Amino acid sequence: IAILAFLTICAAFFCVPLYVLLATSLKTMDEIRQGQIFALPATWTLDAWRYAWFEACSGITCDGLKAGFWNSVLILIPSLILSIGLAIVTGYALALWKVRWAGSFLFLLFICAFVPFQIIMYPLIAMTREAGIYGTIMGVAVVHAVLSLPVLTLIFRNYYKDIPQEIMSAAIMDSGSFWRIFAEIILPMSGNILIVTLILQITSIWNDYLIGVTFGGFNTQPMTVNLANMVTVSMGTASYNVDMAAALLTAIPPLVIYFLVGKFFVAGITAGAIKG
Repeated sequence: IAILAFLTICAAFFCVPLYVLLATSLKTMDEIRQGQIFALPATWTLDAWRYAWFEACSGITCDGLKAGFWNSVLILIPSLILSIGLAIVTGYALALWKVRWAGSFLFLLFICAFVPFQIIMYPLIAMTREAGIYGTIMGVAVVHAVLSLPVLTLIFRNYYKDIPQEIMSAAIMDSGSFWRIFAEIILPMSGNILIVTLILQITSIWNDYLIGVTFGGFNTQPMTVNLANMVTVSMGTASYNVDMAAALLTAIPPLVIYFLVGKFFVAGITAGAIKG
């Protein structure tokens, strides 16, 4: 009973604010002004959701969240390809091949994984500006990939390090090259850990605000930046139902991804823990 009560309290801690968000987004402003935040809507309406998606103002632009949504999608795809593509190859090389200075490189990755983003923000701004990608979608994607590379490399390296050396020796004797072994042996064994890193990256990139507002241009800012502008900058009366609907619209994509592949996420985490 005590365990059940504790778990119920933990679930309520997260679910009650979500319930308030959803209930408020389905109410009219006249009903919200009554102050009964836990009451179900007397009149159910999706007007706030439609307004948030199509008409809500972010700064001087009143195109709703849909533009920011597509910006977030365009940022997410190259970020995933760059970060996971580089990390999986690097982790595979460090775990299964005799790489010179591998120990020093791993230590450097470990240090980089804990360097706060704010410390290296200005150097990254200068580098992306010199590369000509500052203020572009690709610039935001490259920064996401750079910042996630140390952690993802360590994850893949730890996942691969306990693969029996006999498998690698047999593959090399069969004239397996670096890339052939990776494509035909390592990659098919990586399903669970790929799901784990995909969910971690999708959640991190989609929910990011600081990188988007710092490196994104006027028309390339992600959905979270549009949401912040909608909530913090308003003219006249604040529309709390629109703000709540916009917050839920921003949160839905990573939730959908997790519900679709959540069981694989748990399996990947478990496999990674067992392998060390």
